Amino acid sequence: MSSAFTPTSPLRQRFRPLLWLAIIFVVISFVTRVALLVMSGHEVPHAPLNLLYAFGVGLGYDLITYIYVAWPLVLFLWLVPTRRATVSGLGQWLLFVTALALLYALCLGVLYMLYRAHVGMTWPLVVLFLLVLPLPGFAYVSRAGQWALYGLALVLLYGLLFVAASELVFWNEFSVRFNFIAVDYLVYTTEVIGNIRESYPIGRWLALLVVAALVVFAIGRRGLRARDDGSRFWQRGKVVLLWLVLTVISVAAVNGGMKDRTGNNYVNELAGNGIYQFFNAFRSSHLDYAKFYRTLPDEQAFGLVRDNLKTPDATYLSDDPHDLTRAIRHEGPEKHLNVVLISVESLSGDYLGTFGNKENITPYLDSLVSQSLFFDNLYANGTRTVRGLEALSLSVPPTPGDSLLKERNNENLFSLASIFNDRGYQSDFVYGGYGEFDNMNYFFGHNGYRPVDRRDIPKGATIHSENVWGVADEDLYTLALGQMDQIHAAGKPFFLHIMTTSNHRPYTFPAGRVSQANHTRPGAVAYTDWSIGDFIKRARAKPYFNDTVFVITADHCASSAGKTSVPINRYHIPLWIYAPAHIKPQRVEQLTSQVDIAPTLLGLLNFSYRSRFFGYDVFQLEAGRERAFPATYEKLGYLRNDVLTVLEPQRKLEQFKPDYASGDATPLKPVNQSLIDQATAYYQVASELFKRGKLVRRPDDATPVEPLPMPVAPAPAGTTALPAAASSVESVPAPVH
Repeated sequence: MSSAFTPTSPLRQRFRPLLWLAIIFVVISFVTRVALLVMSGHEVPHAPLNLLYAFGVGLGYDLITYIYVAWPLVLFLWLVPTRRATVSGLGQWLLFVTALALLYALCLGVLYMLYRAHVGMTWPLVVLFLLVLPLPGFAYVSRAGQWALYGLALVLLYGLLFVAASELVFWNEFSVRFNFIAVDYLVYTTEVIGNIRESYPIGRWLALLVVAALVVFAIGRRGLRARDDGSRFWQRGKVVLLWLVLTVISVAAVNGGMKDRTGNNYVNELAGNGIYQFFNAFRSSHLDYAKFYRTLPDEQAFGLVRDNLKTPDATYLSDDPHDLTRAIRHEGPEKHLNVVLISVESLSGDYLGTFGNKENITPYLDSLVSQSLFFDNLYANGTRTVRGLEALSLSVPPTPGDSLLKERNNENLFSLASIFNDRGYQSDFVYGGYGEFDNMNYFFGHNGYRPVDRRDIPKGATIHSENVWGVADEDLYTLALGQMDQIHAAGKPFFLHIMTTSNHRPYTFPAGRVSQANHTRPGAVAYTDWSIGDFIKRARAKPYFNDTVFVITADHCASSAGKTSVPINRYHIPLWIYAPAHIKPQRVEQLTSQVDIAPTLLGLLNFSYRSRFFGYDVFQLEAGRERAFPATYEKLGYLRNDVLTVLEPQRKLEQFKPDYASGDATPLKPVNQSLIDQATAYYQVASELFKRGKLVRRPDDATPVEPLPMPVAPAPAGTTALPAAASSVESVPAPVH
């Protein structure tokens, strides 16, 4: 091999374009990293060690990523014959195309077995196989071969510039390199491309990238001369084999978490490479908890969870240590009130004036605080809509990788809707866009809800505004009111889970509603606030208003960025439970998890029922037992007693003392082993139960649970009462902007 790479050797001549691509790739990666550093501002102290780490480790990831990026060019330089075409005639072409199709099918099969990647996620492979298709049909040293090399190089160059520009946009939105969100973008191209077109001057940017690619190509094209004085196919195959070995070694020996060695998450992200992080996220999209995370013996894990889920209102129905089924019992009759649960897109707690925001963009929601049961310290499960929907409907900790909304075998799970349905409710999931996005319609349709989406808006109905994500929130609420009217007219109570979209980029909303500018986040938040106030105002005129409980919360925060891997301030969301005729206003300051919303709501309705929820009715919980589950798709957080424990792949863990205001965190030493075991047990048990099919709804889950008998004597003096029926509650004013 070494003699084959003398300065004038055919192999050296043939594979010289790889050097051109390497230089181009490293330079683009370096410039991208500098741009991201500038965009990070004060979040990255420009200390020599930080810069050395970001750019030194970053160069290592760039070189590893180059091995993957160069594969199209490697295949081109290997397969194109030197002086004459090797495939000609219809028979040979049919044989070649058949072999290529079989190879493509094999690749899809391998990716599916390793990562459960379906065709929707692997469609870019089609581009690679279309590239390979014509290669045996012309000669490398011919004019056609030279122009083919130029064409491929120009496509690769443009692709790298496009990815770099995309990284800047992605960083501006999420302050991280490409991650699991970007992997999802492969699947939901309609919404993603539509969002980009509506948010940015995409045509102008693409044109500028064409100009940049042509300029760079013109400067460096001398490194792309198609020279080959006689290399043979088998000789070139040795280079390809070496490239394959390097690829396999890099996949086995390196992962995206190896760069996370500093205490500043921005520095760790800068040290990565966006393309590498994308593939790393793809590999992590289906993480098996037991394979990648710290575990406990099954008996210990289930024992810890059973101990932690025990509350005064709950009694285990089985001695089976792996069964979490509990009978939840309350005194007296149930209140079969209507329930409207609104999960608001990206409603961070720090948008509220109640929590110190000075922009006055949520005047109605701030006014609702004093009229509601309001939770000051509620924390979301994750940073994606699917994580919020999962927590609200299933009351489970987040599992690593995909949300249960998008996993296989996610039908007929024990859900909040199933409890309402057992009592004669009609349960609807109402969404202003098309519910195929994030598999919402399938999930809710197979777990007790009736999916209602954009298609169900009556023909001829007024649509005040719409974008790729869905109709404006006010039009979504009009759709919801129509569903509520129909169900009420049928004589049934209703449970509606409404998912909004207006507070999502491109932040468009109807003109004249708020004073803030369209296409801005403050404007979208202000419109979100206005539309909720308008919805409550319209609902107040309905005959069922006094018997309806409105639950308003967020799916997740607007940003997930922070200096730590799980910045706790980026999980703080608000919660209002508003029913002026039934629930007394109160501020609840204890730590609450998003998984606690469902059981707390059922407690307020005085339901007695069977449960396998992981959440608590917080009003039945002794002080000191509160906890939350803030997590990313691979870093699983457990917040309790002002300690944040984070479980990570490769069985790593971190433990911090979090700063709730800034999101910063101080490593805890020595670690609290009890909290580590609790975190491990919760996540291990949740993952195991789903994997074994034990989160499903059972026929006996509908068995009525006998309520506790009403007390014979009044409660002793000094007993703290739960939020109860309010005989007289001042009505909330209509929204004013």
